[in-house]
Amino acid sequence: MSPLNSGGESLDRHLARLDDATQALADAGDFGKQVKLSRVFGALRRVLLLPGGCAAVRARAARLDIAGLFLGTDWARPQILIPTLSSGSLRSTNPDTVVLETVSNLRFLEVAKGDYVHPLVSAEQAHHHLSQVLAINLSLLFTPPTEAERTQQGRMAQLSRELLRHLVEEVGYEKVLENLVDEIWRILRQRPIQVESVKQMITQIAVARSNPDIDLGAGGLGADRLISSLYGTTDACREDPGVEVYRARLETMDDSGLQYETAGFARSMHDTGLVSPYHAVLLRFLLGKGEYLLGEALGLSSTGRECLLCYHELVRKLIDEAVHVETAQSIYGLALMLERGILYQPPVAPALWRQLALQLSAYSRQRLTQAFGPDPAPHARLLSGMLSVLGLPLGIGQGDNPTCQSARALSMWAYNDPDYLLQTLAWAARDDEIVMHFEGDSISSRDSATGLATELPMDLDPLSLLVVPHLDRIYAEMGRRCADRDGDPHRWVNPEFHGWWSGRGFRINVDVATGNLTDLDEFLRHFYAGYHPFHNGNQPLIHPQPAGVAVTDSAARFVGWHAITILRVALDPQERMRVYFYNPNNDSGQDWGDGVVVGTAGHGERFGEASLPFEQFASRLYIFHFDPLEPGEQASVAREELDRVVGYVHRSWGATRLSTG
Repeated sequence: MSPLNSGGESLDRHLARLDDATQALADAGDFGKQVKLSRVFGALRRVLLLPGGCAAVRARAARLDIAGLFLGTDWARPQILIPTLSSGSLRSTNPDTVVLETVSNLRFLEVAKGDYVHPLVSAEQAHHHLSQVLAINLSLLFTPPTEAERTQQGRMAQLSRELLRHLVEEVGYEKVLENLVDEIWRILRQRPIQVESVKQMITQIAVARSNPDIDLGAGGLGADRLISSLYGTTDACREDPGVEVYRARLETMDDSGLQYETAGFARSMHDTGLVSPYHAVLLRFLLGKGEYLLGEALGLSSTGRECLLCYHELVRKLIDEAVHVETAQSIYGLALMLERGILYQPPVAPALWRQLALQLSAYSRQRLTQAFGPDPAPHARLLSGMLSVLGLPLGIGQGDNPTCQSARALSMWAYNDPDYLLQTLAWAARDDEIVMHFEGDSISSRDSATGLATELPMDLDPLSLLVVPHLDRIYAEMGRRCADRDGDPHRWVNPEFHGWWSGRGFRINVDVATGNLTDLDEFLRHFYAGYHPFHNGNQPLIHPQPAGVAVTDSAARFVGWHAITILRVALDPQERMRVYFYNPNNDSGQDWGDGVVVGTAGHGERFGEASLPFEQFASRLYIFHFDPLEPGEQASVAREELDRVVGYVHRSWGATRLSTG
């Protein structure tokens, strides 16, 4: 008996058991289905791990769906499923979660092929969903399970890869690459500081393109711009020769040749937000040349160039200390920092000189080395991270940590008060301590107990890596000191934590004791009066203001409270009033359900900003601050407009918070 026949007979036997279990599930009532599910899951695991298992389950996907496999889970409503979340499901340590995600995608494949007419998802939607799932999980196609995956997932790590291989055979690489490239551009338009995951995706595309066994079709052509931004930006490094060869080529160039190189790198960097390692080699080489070529390599406008000329000694020292092949991305931060003109603020340049000479504590060196490796040295790594934060205040992300308040504070200081940011960085990196004040009393991060994060965050940029743990503990301590007060603690904590410009006035539309909505109309009229230019005398927002939103998922269900910063309110290019805000949660482009989709580009957003039409933003807002000396009158907003906002609230996070009294 051949192994194939043996596998075939085994598959047939397990399919028979799966069919029996599916029928039992279909026959059970709603309350009895939970009892039957374990048998179905067990049969599915065994079938899916066999050769031909994915195809066999795909043929049964409609029957499994109708029988109730997804009942009570998000997978029961395929129209709300978000492709980016598939990555976490396919890598889950829970085998049942992997099975549900796998069967759900096989169901999408049946719908896309027209073999299953689903009442909630069209064939076109299913095809689009699958191509996005494939694009986001592309690494699973090209790499075997890592040791960590094998340890955490066991054989289920292989199942995810079998699923993707089956899907790509049906969907094709061309569509996958098209979606992957779109996804990369969507992320890059937000200009995040941490771009390692983006670079990994681009590298995967480059590897796929070099594999003659993979037909990328026309869909791969759009990736050229991304690949060249990292590995072949100019003629002198077009074939990715390695940094030593590239440096040797620079030695032979005259000024016109060097100028051609500088223009090529600068154009690519400002176009994509990505920096090639070769760019770092060029910039360090140009330290031996004049300021003109340095300015060209940074792609500076007249504002940035004047700043470079005024502070040329400081800038040269920063390049020498911070810019290396491994930290090339900091070049973009340096360029944007010069463009912002913040060096003209008297305390900033001396603070940067202090940072250049700062002796890091042993703990800080150990944290940076643990997170980023030994090369370059921790001091250089921290300087590079500092440049990125000062150049891209809205590019800070909180990682996979419940520290949105701390990430927001860092962003706000980098945006509005950079010398205070540099002061906290010096305290944290040198002294392993930050001291802040709350209503006249000092709070030391060293003496504070725990923060909101139960583990030390590691997936952060170098500056956040050192500062966030201190801020997190202080923020939590401020909250503890408000524990016995009536009302929401953000009223007192936000102004003390973020800075004097945070309004001491405070409005909330949730009753803290009951969790129910309260005074919604007055809350909204006050928000319009404070922030809407048509209702506040056309006064633009002066300082960024902390605020809180009720985040909802794509089905408009409440997910949780989240800290954001309101940056400005203005008409977008379509003459619609929008709120532009900063969201520290790594990717601001989110579907909050009921037609509320957060924009990140195309509506007048600046790099790093998220935006929503004013009404939709107001519908997710639950706390905001204002200046009590400038309270304004409650806006005379039209009843129809208020009703639209209230409707959004009642159809989403407020649906279960309506007072019954």
